[in-house]
Amino acid sequence: MPHRDVVVCSFHTPDEYYAGHARELAQQLDSLGVRYELLEVEKREGDDWADITRRKIGFIHGVCQRHPDSMVIWIDVDCRITHLPDYVRDTTADFIGFQRSFRSPMQIGYANRTRFWEPSFWGVAASPLGRKLIDDAYALEQRSDLKATDDYFLEEAWRANAHNLTFQMISSTAIVREDKETGDAGRPPFFVFGSSGNVAEFKGKVVQHGSKKKVGARKKMLAQAKKIEASLPDDARQRLRRLSDTVGITGALTADTVRVIDPVRATCVGDMLSAGMTGDPIAFAAARKKFDNAYIVGPAEDASFEVSEAFLEYAARDSPLSLRLAWWVKPFPGNFGDWLSPLAVASATSANIKFQNVTDATKKPHLVALGSIGRFIKPSSVVVGTGVSTTDLQLATKATYISMRGPIAARVLRASGGPAVTAFGDPGLALSRFVPLERAATNGRVAFVRHFTHRPIPMQLPEHVDELDVRMSRREDIEAFLGNLVQYDYVITSAMHVMIACQSYGIPCGLVTFEGFEDNVHGEGIKYEDYALGADVEVANPQAVPFDLRHSDLSVLVKDIRVSEAKKDEVQEHLRAAVATVLAASSKQKSKV
Repeated sequence: MPHRDVVVCSFHTPDEYYAGHARELAQQLDSLGVRYELLEVEKREGDDWADITRRKIGFIHGVCQRHPDSMVIWIDVDCRITHLPDYVRDTTADFIGFQRSFRSPMQIGYANRTRFWEPSFWGVAASPLGRKLIDDAYALEQRSDLKATDDYFLEEAWRANAHNLTFQMISSTAIVREDKETGDAGRPPFFVFGSSGNVAEFKGKVVQHGSKKKVGARKKMLAQAKKIEASLPDDARQRLRRLSDTVGITGALTADTVRVIDPVRATCVGDMLSAGMTGDPIAFAAARKKFDNAYIVGPAEDASFEVSEAFLEYAARDSPLSLRLAWWVKPFPGNFGDWLSPLAVASATSANIKFQNVTDATKKPHLVALGSIGRFIKPSSVVVGTGVSTTDLQLATKATYISMRGPIAARVLRASGGPAVTAFGDPGLALSRFVPLERAATNGRVAFVRHFTHRPIPMQLPEHVDELDVRMSRREDIEAFLGNLVQYDYVITSAMHVMIACQSYGIPCGLVTFEGFEDNVHGEGIKYEDYALGADVEVANPQAVPFDLRHSDLSVLVKDIRVSEAKKDEVQEHLRAAVATVLAASSKQKSKV
């Protein structure tokens, strides 16, 4: 069946920023074989950005008239598409686009928003009702003297016609960006959003539709706190950040907010998570039964259930002893590198491992182990192999330090006024001891593993490369992942702890990042050198690669770096010492109560 005829359109001013983007967009659409109309518009005397954008409506109206039998798609000139999916090109809807703020259907909250559609990419079909929407928007723009932008007129026409239109929302997973939601099941992202910054400049200066949404007190406080922090000298800023992290202010201001659509459904999920964290299998089973009796599991719930089961496995180990461990648990269903922390600690003790939120204030003794979470060390922390992502930090000086990831983290601690730590090693480097696996004959293929923040990137891989996912938390899933990993000839990864796993098992590995996404992984990049120096291995910094690797020789990226057995022995001893220290401190604290 032939594809529907499509015309993509956009316009731009003659300045180099927008003209340059127009040339790039034209080249891209040519390469995709998509017809287009790109118009250069002159800025008239007295015009500002808002005046220019409203001319978009008349331009699109004209494109629709010139192509009466074609679907017309608008795209902002500084945005891009990697391809044009069939579900967009061949839609049967009168109108198609992204919901405002690129939200998912479960986050619409239309009454709380000024717009329904995101104006940077949308399409109108060659149907009578689709073209009526454009006709009405154009007629209003022509007769109105409001100071308004193009999306105001589109929204007004939408509100007038929505009751009678068929429409299709493009999934928020179709956007190439750092996001918790990403495309699966054969629908990779295709839309790359660009922003000139003019929207923020004209916010409050142009007419908007009414909104019931109010800025929460916590969001206001967070914005104010950031302003205050930015205005302070370096030393004062570090001291303020240290205080905020220690007493839990950072956690309170940055904690996730959840829009509860079905309170009973949300309570079931919350009860399962709580039961997992506290190690209560009876409460866990009851909450799961209540959920299954009333609901169908969606992707978000499925991820929460995985994490709940992982919590339960570590917190309900049938031991009279318990210790608290701080580690990152989000994004659900967990990240391989972060969930190595409880796995590593479990190898050194049979005690129940209870979750301590990294950002919460606490005076209870607890372990801080694997991860770049040194910023959140508390005076009551026992630290083993922990690292930092930046050097602009004040670390807690009164914590108990058994070891740190490497000498760079140790120097940050010393500069903060803390003790001199000379014992180093990321706990992950002893992973082959925690999960013993034999690396025998390999399968002749290459494993490609991204850091979870790189998942939205539309990669193109060679035929001999298999992609593996790092999103996991349960021990059985981590063991299966590792069992799969050791079968490959070599690994290409942008996740540091996947690289560390490879160095533990003796798997050749190439550490990469992606062109244009080098800053997706938080920090200054010091953690790679800090790890290597602490592990007594060669430093391997990530190498930037393009999205299309189909014609690249990936083997040139690979290094065969292996951690010594002596260093693994050392790290295991650090873990045992840290566990003994926190258990003793916990017992001492209980005896005082």
